[in-house]
Amino acid sequence: MIFFRILNESLRQALQQLIGNKLRSFLTLLGIIIGIFCIIAVLSSVDSLQNNIVKSFQKLGTDVIFLDKWSWAEDPGQSFWKYMGRPFPSEKDLEAIQSRSKLAQAASFMVFIPGKLVKYQNTYVEGAYMMGITEDYNKVMRLNIGEGRYLSTLEFNRGLNQAIIGFKLAQGLFPKGDGVGREISLYGQKFIVAGVLAEEGKSILNVWPTDEAILVPLKCAKKLVSINSNSSWGSLVAIKAQSQDKIEELKYELASIIRPVRGLRPKDADNFSTNQITLLTSIIDKVFGVVNLAGFAIGAFAMLVGAFGVANIMFVSVKERTSIIGIKMAIGAKRYFILLEYLLEAIILCIVGGLLGLVLVWLLLMILTKFLHFDMFISFRNMLLGVGLSVIVGLLAGFFPALSASRMDPVEAIRK
Repeated sequence: MIFFRILNESLRQALQQLIGNKLRSFLTLLGIIIGIFCIIAVLSSVDSLQNNIVKSFQKLGTDVIFLDKWSWAEDPGQSFWKYMGRPFPSEKDLEAIQSRSKLAQAASFMVFIPGKLVKYQNTYVEGAYMMGITEDYNKVMRLNIGEGRYLSTLEFNRGLNQAIIGFKLAQGLFPKGDGVGREISLYGQKFIVAGVLAEEGKSILNVWPTDEAILVPLKCAKKLVSINSNSSWGSLVAIKAQSQDKIEELKYELASIIRPVRGLRPKDADNFSTNQITLLTSIIDKVFGVVNLAGFAIGAFAMLVGAFGVANIMFVSVKERTSIIGIKMAIGAKRYFILLEYLLEAIILCIVGGLLGLVLVWLLLMILTKFLHFDMFISFRNMLLGVGLSVIVGLLAGFFPALSASRMDPVEAIRK
């Protein structure tokens, strides 16, 4: 009960401080506002960007291994020519995996071919690319078809000129949204649109952009360009594990399958890499970890300045109310009552500054969301962190002024 009386008195005094000395209070709290703004803005921006990028990565699947000539775990750097000399994955690799693997649920070969102009009647679209895929692509990758259908076994086996096109490509070619069954032209060949992919959406890092893709049977792609392990077209074999806990075992199994196919001797180093999306997410986490630290450092300096400002205004407040403190103590107020009163007043002032900082962060994120076209958000955890930091700064900044007030001699205080 006593605590609530103290809290009520502290709140009243803090509000009087804010209202009675608006400019002084604002300038004092400016450091707290800027500090909380810097820290929470950086943390919230990082959380939003990280969430966006992780969502982009997740469509590749955490239970999928990608057989590639390049390693995703390291920057090639001086090893560039070592990786460059490796062959791209081939259909032989896929066939070996499909026939020998006991831990793979499905596997698909894919080759990436830069697109040229895609044409429908008198409409042209640039920026598309073609992917030659094998039948199990939809079992390995998360493929969301918005209109039409996936390609049939017959179409894959015969290499028929059937295609699934990306959402943006379909929008450019067929503004009315009636693309399924239409005939488009690419590389001098005509393709029937069997399906249209659902919109992928905007992402900071499109690791696997499908909005501009044209998916065709691999045999069909081979009729247009020469595809082999040494061609300039990038290729991958994606292998989906039977379960998440079989990933590491599957990596070892793949190595035991691919090495003999490529004629590698026991002492020879692998000329392929088995990559997971978790390799990329761990790199992203490290980068954002550094950004978070930088935000904390900048915000900490601003809050340190703010803490000195709050301490200063509290010392001034104690000095201005010296006689009142003396009267309170003379009529029976305990020293801890005075200590808590001024300590809580400092905390309330800092919380007000922290809340103003959080409001500014929210406004900034709303503006960024509008201009960047993807969600920027402030999490409940970050809001609690902002308030928590404000409380800590209030405790540190208000302790010595409150202590000096509680140690006053009542008689001397009343005289002043």
